[in-house]
Amino acid sequence: MDNLYQTTLPGGTKIISEFIPHVKSFTLGFWFNVGARDESLRNNGISHFIEHMLFKGTKKRTAKMIAEEIESYGGYLNAFTSKEHTCYYSKGLSDNLGRTFSVLSDLIQNPLFKENHIRKEVGVVIDELKDIDDNPEELLFDRFEEIIFSGNRLSYPIIGRETNIKNFNSEELFNYHGSNYNTDGLLIVASGNVKHDELIKLTEKYITERESRSRKGRDKFNIKKVEDAFIEKDVQQVHTIIGRATYGYNDKRRVPVRFLSALLGEGSSSRLFLAVREKLGITYQINSFLNSYYDTSAFGVYFSTNQNQYARVIEIIYKEFKKLKDVPISERELKKVKEYLKGGIILSLESTTNRMMRIANSILYYDKVLSVEDYISKIEKITSEDVQKTANELLKDSKLIKVILKSETK
Repeated sequence: MDNLYQTTLPGGTKIISEFIPHVKSFTLGFWFNVGARDESLRNNGISHFIEHMLFKGTKKRTAKMIAEEIESYGGYLNAFTSKEHTCYYSKGLSDNLGRTFSVLSDLIQNPLFKENHIRKEVGVVIDELKDIDDNPEELLFDRFEEIIFSGNRLSYPIIGRETNIKNFNSEELFNYHGSNYNTDGLLIVASGNVKHDELIKLTEKYITERESRSRKGRDKFNIKKVEDAFIEKDVQQVHTIIGRATYGYNDKRRVPVRFLSALLGEGSSSRLFLAVREKLGITYQINSFLNSYYDTSAFGVYFSTNQNQYARVIEIIYKEFKKLKDVPISERELKKVKEYLKGGIILSLESTTNRMMRIANSILYYDKVLSVEDYISKIEKITSEDVQKTANELLKDSKLIKVILKSETK
């Protein structure tokens, strides 16, 4: 990859840039390998809470200054926390790279964590938590991962628990930030019209080397047998996920599972969409998904329907599962799904933000940048036999569970 450059500085900070000369913008991301998976029951939610707090002001900038310094030059600033990573990123015009770098580096290194700011943000995050609780689909997905990852830290919700959120204080935030936001754990990734040498100079200028504190390694994921679960909620529809834990990024079998998910329920030409929605019109929402982590993934089929049609939808889903296990897919369908997957990744490359995130995830999970050609090659190698074998491994009735959210039975 001629336009990709990588440097590791003496302090451990990794810098990776992708030069795209025909665009006039860039996306810059600062990544830390920390998320809900690195928390305990007592502090669950702290990674996400710190992500919020870093926007509340630094020793140099107020919250208003942080936002205005980016937005007044046509830029965009955001962040997110996942179960394994935290990312702070900004998109802007190429002339504003230095300004953007200055703001992001200040943000991650110089938090204030003032108690009055914390108390205000507690209210904001609890409102966010209640929004999730009010959204049946979001609530169901959180509970599904909580159940299938039971006994592992991956089961912890990213947003945390209300009791924890209310008890966060300045000292706890500073300690957690000091342990996890160090230069040897910082990954800086940029995609767009950026020069790698300039990124190195900006890093040397703005990133102050911080001594790494000892940090406990991540627990190895251990799969446990779990049972069906019911959530009672005042809702009009029955919301359901049928699924299980499966292979993570570190397992080559994940690619055929990704293929199977697309075949089953991604897009309006997928098997489940055609069989349940188009043919019978008994659900509005039905789709499959694969949420992947380093050593496991959450695979499932989600749908919502009314109580009267519920049993019929379940019957059709299991019928489609059986068909995939018993009957090899045609070459025509094999090719169609391959084109769907290849098209998805190629279209995503139109965005410098997507490109930046793809590079960062590749480094964080594989410690190298996997090319698009590598991924497409893996898709192309999938055979009808691979799909059938994967279906028989993945869709065993004894391994699948149902998590059902519905109104309390009167």
